[in-house]
Amino acid sequence: MAQITAALVKTLRDKTGAGMMDCKKALTESAGDIDDAVDWLRKNGLAAAAKKAGRVAAEGLVAVATDGNRGAVVEINAETDFVGRNDEFQNFVREVASVALETDGPIEALGEARMGEGTVASRLTDLIARIGENMSLRRVDRISVESGTVGSYIHNSVAPGLGRIGVLVGLESSDGSERLGTFARQLAMHVAAASPQWTAIEGIDAAALERERAVLTEQARASGRPDHIVEKMVEGRLKKFYEESVLLEQTFVIDGESKISRAVEALAGEIGEPVSVTGFHRFMLGEGIEKAEDDFAAEVGRLGG
Repeated sequence: MAQITAALVKTLRDKTGAGMMDCKKALTESAGDIDDAVDWLRKNGLAAAAKKAGRVAAEGLVAVATDGNRGAVVEINAETDFVGRNDEFQNFVREVASVALETDGPIEALGEARMGEGTVASRLTDLIARIGENMSLRRVDRISVESGTVGSYIHNSVAPGLGRIGVLVGLESSDGSERLGTFARQLAMHVAAASPQWTAIEGIDAAALERERAVLTEQARASGRPDHIVEKMVEGRLKKFYEESVLLEQTFVIDGESKISRAVEALAGEIGEPVSVTGFHRFMLGEGIEKAEDDFAAEVGRLGG
């Protein structure tokens, strides 16, 4: 039997667009013969799914799953928002989020995780064949805390745990009260609305901070002010940058007054135990995907209509 090498799998994947695990199985079933493997994929309905792979999938659903001190958020894309309202697709996404809660690793590892009688990836392939749209496992993230809770929130919810924006927030605390859970959910709601990029100033990527400082410095120098004034202007503008992009520096949307860091301190005083925000994840459906935009008027003009 021919050895099924990574290069052979890649060749079949490039030729058909089928998933990596499906290509490996096809080559195994066909003793390493590429043409026979292509036929195997077609016979098993996987080639039909592969043909859809070139179509842009920017719709779909974001799902969250939590269990006490841990949580997972996933994004699974489809071509149209109609699929997001499909019960079968919703059940699939919800189940994938539960699987993600029990697995580690990147999206590729999630695709290979067991789900029912197959894997997440094979179940997705079956769903593509039945529904007739390109779909993809786009991304997954997880949060866990040693002691405390993970709060979640879904914005534009279409069903419990499913929607267009999904958020997880980790709170570390030895307190296990309902108040901590309520605050974690409120904080997740804030993240959905305010879209921070970092948890704390100390966590800002050094390169990103340097770029921001350079831009602000050039803007301040354009005013013609002396260097010592420019420096003060930059520091003032950096403070505004922090207030816009750092979670703990933002104003809490729940009361519209308190800084998040102050709200955390107030909660700690209320429950009598230290509380810290360990991190967050915010997934917005289709974020960063380039969508094809049909210009109907231009097309009519081109055709002389």
